[in-house]
Amino acid sequence: MKWKKLGVLFCPESNYDWMWSHSSNPVVEALEDSLYRIYFSCRDKANRSSIGYFEFDIRYPEKLLFLSKNPLVSPGRPGLFDDSGASMGSLVSFGTKKYLYYTGWNLSVLVPWRNSIGLSVSNGKKLEFIKYSVAPVIDRSEIDPYSVSYPWVIYDENIWKMWYGSNLHWGENHQDMEHVIKYAQSIDGIHWDRKGDIAIPLQLPGEWGVSKPCVLKENGIYRMWYSSRRGDTYRIGYAESSDGIRFIRKDDVVGIDVSRSDWDSQMIEYPCVFDHNNQRYMLYNGNGYGRTGVGWAVLEQD
Repeated sequence: MKWKKLGVLFCPESNYDWMWSHSSNPVVEALEDSLYRIYFSCRDKANRSSIGYFEFDIRYPEKLLFLSKNPLVSPGRPGLFDDSGASMGSLVSFGTKKYLYYTGWNLSVLVPWRNSIGLSVSNGKKLEFIKYSVAPVIDRSEIDPYSVSYPWVIYDENIWKMWYGSNLHWGENHQDMEHVIKYAQSIDGIHWDRKGDIAIPLQLPGEWGVSKPCVLKENGIYRMWYSSRRGDTYRIGYAESSDGIRFIRKDDVVGIDVSRSDWDSQMIEYPCVFDHNNQRYMLYNGNGYGRTGVGWAVLEQD
């Protein structure tokens, strides 16, 4: 693989009180013809995250067609699992409904945070998401005792399949958490069966976190792009699997890295891969975990 970078698509500039900075964790939804909607996580002045979106025509990417004036998903009330923020995870269209899975944040005392996975559902054509519950659909458990985050969900073979982040343990520093990507499945998209299967383990020297998966299935192979964290920076990784549960890492063929300068010169992370007119594209973030905007790249033909 070799990706050609196409630049920044969008970056917030204090647009609204709830959208003060960042456009992290981009997730794409195809609308019609060449129109696309990009969901993302932004932050307010207090650094709490909400979920918004923008729309663009892939033929004319320099023109922003629409930007949400209000958040689709906002932080919950004080004391709830998402009171410190709601960050974009994944979107599944199923029948007339859209299932938006997100990471709910709680700030903590002995460790920086504890995360859970929430669900917000849109019924019909109107883009109005309502939280399924004030409680998360996936929380801490015997399988995941510390924290869970950033799910990617698909409906495949009559099963809802999820890949999500999980801490193996916590320590005094971020680097002590050992964050991996695990697999879960469900018959209804709400109640999830977890067995502790690790899809992407830690593998590289100095690596202490892999997160934010994006999974496509083609020709019977599950292809995953994800973020790999070493030290204070991210890179994008790639892996393949025949069963969707255990993946073989092939980071050396991912075909994209930081630039020598500009908005993604320090790190690249949070990939989201999609196809349009037999061409493959990737959305991703650069420096500052999304502070410098959403960028994109196109896969060059062999």
